[in-house]
Amino acid sequence: MRKIFSAIAITSLLVAPTYSVHAQSDVIRSVTEVAKDIYRLQNNFHYSMVVVTGEGAVVTDPINADAAEWIKSEVAKLTDKPITHLIYSHSHGDHASGGAVLAEGAEVITQANAPPAIDGVVPTFRFEETHEFTQGDKTFELTWLGPGHGEDLIAVVVRPGNVAFITDAASPKRLPWRNMGGANIDNWIEQVQNIDALDFDVFAPAHGTVGEKSDVADVIAYMEELKAEVLAGLNAGQSLSELQASITMSDYTDWEQYDSWLSENIEGMAGFLVSSGQAKTK
Repeated sequence: MRKIFSAIAITSLLVAPTYSVHAQSDVIRSVTEVAKDIYRLQNNFHYSMVVVTGEGAVVTDPINADAAEWIKSEVAKLTDKPITHLIYSHSHGDHASGGAVLAEGAEVITQANAPPAIDGVVPTFRFEETHEFTQGDKTFELTWLGPGHGEDLIAVVVRPGNVAFITDAASPKRLPWRNMGGANIDNWIEQVQNIDALDFDVFAPAHGTVGEKSDVADVIAYMEELKAEVLAGLNAGQSLSELQASITMSDYTDWEQYDSWLSENIEGMAGFLVSSGQAKTK
C-alpha cells in the first residue's frame, strides 16, 4: 500500500433559446433566458445568473474583470434599473474576480466563511446557514452547502421560476472537475446531498448545460459509485495506473468530460481515500 500511496501522491430540459452569442478575442459569450426574467450569461466555460425585477437586477458571480464589464453591459440591455445585489456563490477566483464594477451601489452578499474582501470587494451582508429576500416579484433563497468544495459555497434558488444556480459542486451530466482539487470528497458529496434537499425544477449550473432537479441525484450516484470502486481497488492492492485501467464508470460515458477527466477523478478519489485513512494500509 505504500507503493500505491506514492503513485497517488505523485500523480433534457427545454429552455428558451439563446438570444445573443458573440466572441471577442476568442472569448465565447452568450445570454440565455432559462425562465421568465432569469438569464444565464456565459463567459467561455463559466456562467453567471442575472435576474431582472421591477426594482433592478440581481447578479451572481462576476467571473473576472472583463466578464464583469460585459455582464454590466448586458444588464443594461435587459433593464434600465440598476444592479441592486451582487451575490457571490463562493470566493474562488475563477468565479469571484473583478466584482468591483458590479458591486458599486449594490448590496454584496456572501456566506459568512468568505474572506473579508473578495478581489477588493468588501461584502455588505454575510449569512451563516440561509438567507431569503424578495425584490419585486422574485424571491431569492440562499443556502450554505457546508464545507467540501470550498468553505463558503452557496446555492441560489429563484422563485417563481424555481431555478437553482449551482456552482462547482455539481453540474448536470458532467464529471466533477479534474482531480477534485484535493477536497474532502465526503464533504463534497454532502454538499451535493444538500443541493438535492432543495426545492427547485431548473438546474442552472455555473459550468456545463442546464438540467433539471433529477440530475442532482445522478451526480450523487456517480460520486458514490466512483468512491466504492476506487476503495475496492485500493483495498485489493491495485496501483493508481491499475485503478485507472480497470474503472470505466460505464453508465456515464455520455457525460461531459468523461474522456478527459475520468482518470483524474480516479486519481483524486484515490488520493482522498488514502489520505483520509479509509483505504487499507500495510
